[in-house]
Amino acid sequence: MAQSAERMLMNEFKALSKETWTNIELLNDNVFEWSVALIVLNPDSLYYGGYFKAKLTFPKTYPFQPPDFQFIRPLYHPNIYPNGKLCISILHPPGDDETSGETAAERWSPVQRVESVLISVLSLLDDPEVSSPANVDAGVMLRNAPEQYTARVKKDLDISKGDIPKGFSMPTHESAFKKKEDEGDFDMSWEDSDVESFGGSESDLDEDEEMDSDFEGDADEDEDEDEK
Repeated sequence: MAQSAERMLMNEFKALSKETWTNIELLNDNVFEWSVALIVLNPDSLYYGGYFKAKLTFPKTYPFQPPDFQFIRPLYHPNIYPNGKLCISILHPPGDDETSGETAAERWSPVQRVESVLISVLSLLDDPEVSSPANVDAGVMLRNAPEQYTARVKKDLDISKGDIPKGFSMPTHESAFKKKEDEGDFDMSWEDSDVESFGGSESDLDEDEEMDSDFEGDADEDEDEDEK
């Protein structure tokens, strides 16, 4: 199982390394731990131009269980805890949850990918869920004092720019659009948060086929062990 997860994660890592809206690297050459920077390229976003660093940690049972996502510098946001972790459905374990009312369709499933998680986080930044906030104070400020909230976002945005690596060429909406145009992909809509609008990673189909093959192989191994 761990080997299947390792191969899948490496494929996803290679594909996401080509994207303009994120900057990723492995921590200590460990494919189960990623350093991730989310780069906001939506010019209409309060977070436009930000470079938000986070850590992704994957279980050996990936993709059956979700990764863990945590911002290195916690953002003042209704759905981000003070420790930088998120309250977001896609990172919750698979299956219906009667307590929260979340359905299986809203939560993690084995068909999800790292790209799905990162895009969901980017979408959450500009579309917070204030009905059940992880940071109550941020939720109250957003509702009752939106100008103050915008100022707090601006402060987080400015701080994030200090994390841009030396020598890193920070993309803009214009440069990202031109890159997609040069590659023949003219769909750079920021209105939707699905994978297609961000340019789905080219390895998705290969990963699905590989995952099916790996799982069939794991099942065969289990059957052989039972016969023994």
